[in-house]
Amino acid sequence: MPTILRTPEEQFSSIKDFPFAPNYMNVEGDIRMHYVDEGDTTHPIALLLHGEPSWSYLYRKMIPGLVENGFRVIAPDLIGFGKSDKLTEQSDYTYQKHLDWLMALIEQLELKDMMLFCQDWGGLLGLRIAASHPERFSMIVASNTMLPTGEQKVPDAFKAWRAFSRTSPVFDIGQVLNMGSSIDLSEEVLAAYNAPFPDESYKAGARIFPSLVPIEAEDTEGQNNKEAWKLLSQWKKPFLTLFGDKDPITKGGDRFMQKLIPGTQGQDHQILSAGHFIQEEIGEQLAELMVAFYRKNS
Repeated sequence: MPTILRTPEEQFSSIKDFPFAPNYMNVEGDIRMHYVDEGDTTHPIALLLHGEPSWSYLYRKMIPGLVENGFRVIAPDLIGFGKSDKLTEQSDYTYQKHLDWLMALIEQLELKDMMLFCQDWGGLLGLRIAASHPERFSMIVASNTMLPTGEQKVPDAFKAWRAFSRTSPVFDIGQVLNMGSSIDLSEEVLAAYNAPFPDESYKAGARIFPSLVPIEAEDTEGQNNKEAWKLLSQWKKPFLTLFGDKDPITKGGDRFMQKLIPGTQGQDHQILSAGHFIQEEIGEQLAELMVAFYRKNS
């Protein structure tokens, strides 16, 4: 078994605007995943999936609006992030392990008829799971994300980011969030994003995540994503794209989805004024659009 680190709870004690009670579940052996679970358990479920290198704190502006409008919100922290356990070696993490850990949570909580909201790696994981387990999802909202197959041209900037994230002596999580936002994040917010990582030994999951993105066609996970696209090309349930206009990383991904996925037809897709970490900038607006999307299609 891998060596497990657990971020001390006091690391999160000074964080404001995150009043949600912690919930935990073992997803493999002693590996524990944290998740937010807010709202009535009889209400429709909104599953909110974060990406690199954030955690459920990213959804603090969306959760209240969704709960107030009749949703049960589940927002997990992926293993290696937030209040979830951290594994100490970069080799402890794989694309498939992240899928397995997340699926273990979904199965143990018996989550069904979910509306998925996914951003960044939340889409690389959530779209794969939705494709293979469509019976658990009623609709999808994709924001600043993609499901790469390794056949796309990879910008040099992304290759540099992969190398930097693995090997840089200093890896400041808060600054990564700040660079991906079109607004300057406050010191308080930066501290909240750094809170899960008391020192470098906690950052193996965050450091390796960019390198798990399949960028070569022969990559096994690229092939698996290609199979997932075949399933998504038959997805007729409601599918909405809400992308930020200041995110060069995922630019054009919304048009690709709208062209390929039948469920996107007739939906109110929008390109919004925001950067990559769109939830941080316009979370309340995203929640309103999700509510409208659900009501339109229910």
